[in-house]
Amino acid sequence: MKTLWISRAATSVCPLRLRLIIQRCSACRRVRFDAGNMSEPQVAGRTVQVPEWEHEHATHFAPPAEKSPHHTIQGLTTESFANSRRRFQARFDTTLPPTRKYLGLRRKWFLIGVVCTFLALLVLIIGLAAGLSHKRSQNLPLPSNSKTFSGDLTYYDPGLGACGITSSSSDKIVAVSHLVFDAAQSGSDPNSNPLCGKKIRATRFNDAVNAQRSVDLTVVDRCVGCKATDIDVTLSAFTELAPEADGRVKVTWAWLS
Repeated sequence: MKTLWISRAATSVCPLRLRLIIQRCSACRRVRFDAGNMSEPQVAGRTVQVPEWEHEHATHFAPPAEKSPHHTIQGLTTESFANSRRRFQARFDTTLPPTRKYLGLRRKWFLIGVVCTFLALLVLIIGLAAGLSHKRSQNLPLPSNSKTFSGDLTYYDPGLGACGITSSSSDKIVAVSHLVFDAAQSGSDPNSNPLCGKKIRATRFNDAVNAQRSVDLTVVDRCVGCKATDIDVTLSAFTELAPEADGRVKVTWAWLS
């Protein structure tokens, strides 16, 4: 096997992309050798051995690899974030200089104290709000509350109620407080309120007949002017418990299961 050696002078023609033309007199063939390719070329079925310094020379003068768009965008994003961080740090140091004392504390411990205080207040506010809401729901005279309630009893001239039912003065119906009605509401349609159709039993001592009287009433409406335990009924229901002339009396009532 014949080995062809390439002189160093030939490599100085084009250091980045070298092409050598090797001509063999016996075969009259030309072989191009790409110096950027590190593999050894084949010449007429024979291996052409390239000196090691040729590989080192080609590697040394190899063109830099181009950056992909992803790497370019990532680099710009990192640089932008670093610049924003430096600007924020400069403004923060101007507002709260790190060399000063705040309430006798270094800036680091002062900021930690402020953050801890804020978190404690936030937890306290959320807890109080949740507790008050739960307590308010428990105190309302809802069907889930099995207690007996006392409030004012009044009468009104009914019509189309909040439950979508039209009633008359002779019907034994009741309008509960808007506080109770709205607390039980689960959607935007008042006709589908869970209290609609529920029954309550109202009881009081009727002085006109000198006897204890009670009447069962069906919820069909909400009373805007009523307190939580007040109920508003028709005239026929009111006169069973009190004289019409009284207009407003005390009554005791409870939900029927």
